[in-house]
Parts: sequence; C-alpha cells; structure tokens
Amino acid sequence: MIKKGLSFLKPFFMLRNQMKREIIITNDGSTTIRIPEWDENYHSTHGAIQEAKHVFIKNGLGLFQNQYSISILEIGFGTGLNAFITFLETLNKEKVNYVGVEAYPISAEEVLQMNYVSELQAADFKSIFQTMHNCSWEIDNLITAKFSLTKRKQFFQDIEDKNQFNLIYFDAFGFPLQPELWSEVIFKKMYEALLPNGVLVTYACRTPIRKAMLTAGFSVEKLPGAPGKREMLRATKRL
Repeated sequence: MIKKGLSFLKPFFMLRNQMKREIIITNDGSTTIRIPEWDENYHSTHGAIQEAKHVFIKNGLGLFQNQYSISILEIGFGTGLNAFITFLETLNKEKVNYVGVEAYPISAEEVLQMNYVSELQAADFKSIFQTMHNCSWEIDNLITAKFSLTKRKQFFQDIEDKNQFNLIYFDAFGFPLQPELWSEVIFKKMYEALLPNGVLVTYACRTPIRKAMLTAGFSVEKLPGAPGKREMLRATKRL
C-alpha cells in the first residue's frame, strides 16, 4: 500500500524540480519533454501525437462520439497535448468538461517550445492552446462555449472524486519509475471517480497494472498499442 499525503512525495517533488529537463523531437515530428537522469519522457519517443491519438482519442474518446456531453479526467496534464487534441476532436460535437490533474506544471518557456499547434495543423487555434496553459488553476475555465477546463495541482493519491467522469486518460509516468501510481489504491480511486460504464484508457500494459485494475473492480481488456508498443489497456466500470 502506498503512503498518503504530501510528506511522502516531498523528496520526489524536490528531486524532480532540481533535475535537468530537455525538449526533444519524437519520431512523428512532435515534441515532448525528457528527463535524462531518469531516462523518462512525457510521451512515447515513437511519436507523441500519434500515441495520444491512438490511446486516448481512438480507444477512449471515440467510444463517446455520439454523446452530447462528456466529462474527462486526465491523470497527468503535462504538456497539454491530450487536452488540446481532445478540443480539436470535439469541435462542433460534444460539450466537454475537462479536468487535468498535474502536481508539477511545466514552465512557460517549455510551453512555448511545444510544436503541437503546427504539427496538428491547428494554427487557427493557437490561442486556445496558449489559454489552456495560461488560465488559472483550481477553477473552471470556459475555454469556449462548449469546452471547459479545470486544472488541479494535486497528487494523484489525493483525488477524491465520486461518480463524476465518463472517461479517464491515465497518463502517469511509467511503472518502472513510479509503480505506486499504478497500484490497486490508485485504480480504486479511478474506479470511484468514474460514472457507471465509465472508461479508463492508458498506454501501459504490464501484468501488475492489469491485476491492480481487476482488483479495483474494473473489467479490463488488452488492445493493440500505439506505434512502437505492442499493447495498451482499457478498463471499464461495469455495474
């Protein structure tokens, strides 16, 4: 069982903020952030955009394309890529309530180096991407009439939402680096945060992760992974 509370993560917080971070180009031309000392990246080096589209849009958001409105919780707001692609994919479609949880926001300088607007050919919405990063934390920001965004500076184990979301994008750092974020304790919180028949999607597909999801109450299926990865997981809250 993981320990709860900020004291447990304080050393990790200090370490992470002291480490060098660099911007790299992934194989599909889109940027991501790399932490060399951990050999860890915010997105797949095989392609940040193509991974986001495959895991979170095709196998997550795509299940709700005929729904009038949708509430999404993102675990790891990071560079804002998943939120921005979700905005683009739901234009003139769903009404979206988007909540992004991120304990360590990226800097304004790093935001400027993200090339998602150009790579997604979304120049008309450059201001939307900037607003997503510049808007206030801890409040509901109306990005457009149909897309609201709440950014919460919060540790994942402190999430206490109940029956709030249709979909969870689970985009935490990898299991080898932070296995406690992929535990039964965390997935039980995710299960409780979802509405009945809600769905959680993630890029990962390790046996301990699948077992933790099952123990938390989810029905779990393996799906083909994004380019460069064999499999991914999708978990559903069946009642």
